[in-house]
Amino acid sequence: MMEKVKVIECPRDAMQGIKPFIPTQEKVKYIQALLGCGFDTIDFGSFVSPKAIPQMVDTAKVLSQLDLSKTTSKLLSIVANVRGAQDASQHPEIQYLGYPFSISENFQMRNTHKTIDQSVEILQEILNIADASGKEVVTYISMGFGNPYGDPWDVDIVGEWTERLSGMGAKILSLSDTVGSSTPEVIEYLFSQLIPRYPEIEFGAHLHTTPTKWHEKVDAAYKSGCRRFDGAVQGFGGCPMAKDELTGNMPTEKMLSYFTTEKVDSGVNWMVFEAAYNKATELFSAYH
Repeated sequence: MMEKVKVIECPRDAMQGIKPFIPTQEKVKYIQALLGCGFDTIDFGSFVSPKAIPQMVDTAKVLSQLDLSKTTSKLLSIVANVRGAQDASQHPEIQYLGYPFSISENFQMRNTHKTIDQSVEILQEILNIADASGKEVVTYISMGFGNPYGDPWDVDIVGEWTERLSGMGAKILSLSDTVGSSTPEVIEYLFSQLIPRYPEIEFGAHLHTTPTKWHEKVDAAYKSGCRRFDGAVQGFGGCPMAKDELTGNMPTEKMLSYFTTEKVDSGVNWMVFEAAYNKATELFSAYH
């Protein structure tokens, strides 16, 4: 049997930093195209403050217009606080709530205006809300591979947070390379240490990258046991709170080519994906 991986496509991540507002209907058409590709999950929107991320103000409207009758993909929405989790949990179509939890105090303040201690409390409430509404939480450990802000960081700190979050009931932890600063050595070391130690946790890789570094990062994560990968078509987007023009999301098409070469089953239909890829070109060239 072929080895399998979960590929999570992130149009929300690709769109959220774009200044001109993308009309709801355009978002719906693009996400609809992605829903036919066979991705495990689509990170399609976020229930966050419109002041913080104005592009995502129409997430509920987008959701109401998606045809989910033929897709196998699950839907994930990012939430940044308890109210967002409550709003998202009202929608039965959403299976996952994603919460950005930073192990950098500076970045947590920059991203959600909360301290790490406050963020721990919020995450616990979000876990409770998800449990009560039959949803799962994907906790993104942002700054998981390094820290450019001078906060303490090493693999032991990541391990300590994994232990603590696991104790709170977190079952899916996606290590996030928020500013593209990871190296293959760090990626390999982290996953090879954590995955065997916490077999009950599903670990993911949300990697940001420059155009020349994508292969070594995917290769390091895959070969050290990671089987859950986030990407965005053509590498569009990145974190608007940690902007670096050279650093974008992991390009989905590059990851898919890697998995094809390695004879790994991503579940994605290449022909359908090609049509979605072309739609991405149209959409992002029009609004960038």
